[in-house]
Amino acid sequence: MNQDRLPAAKGHAVTEKTAAAGVSDSLPADIRLMEAGDCAGAAEIETLSFSDPWKEETFREFLESRLDTCLGAWERESGRLAGYAVLRQIAGEGELLRIAVDPDFRGRKIGRKLLAAVTDAARKDGTKVLYLEVRAGNESAVNLYRSAGFRETGRRKAYYRHPTEDALLMELRPV
Repeated sequence: MNQDRLPAAKGHAVTEKTAAAGVSDSLPADIRLMEAGDCAGAAEIETLSFSDPWKEETFREFLESRLDTCLGAWERESGRLAGYAVLRQIAGEGELLRIAVDPDFRGRKIGRKLLAAVTDAARKDGTKVLYLEVRAGNESAVNLYRSAGFRETGRRKAYYRHPTEDALLMELRPV
């Protein structure tokens, strides 16, 4: 992903598609690329958000990969990392590997803003389709994805552990 196509460090450039999704710069977070010093904060949010969390080293590996883009959302008032998203792109396809918001910041549309930034980045990089997997019982996430235009394309039985749960497969086409 090219630096000139990134959301600005101070304020997120809102596109027509992002604005149509109900995302604006009035939200209390700024989106930018994550850096190595952000990995510990992302791993902490990961532990608070997932039953099988990624480690700090996993985020460092994503930052080093040319296929992956790690975006963070920083709460404006405190400057604290409020959420993150990891996007992988290859050969015109993208996958949202992970998106999470710190429980202290949920309900403020930060996840929606991160998802809009991911789809904007994917579109600008020429990605034609964006995939994701989500726990079938995670209604708030499923509703977020549906509201952004994702549609369900399948199900993986017993995909998740702790607890065992199906994964819904979803895609956004075109991005």
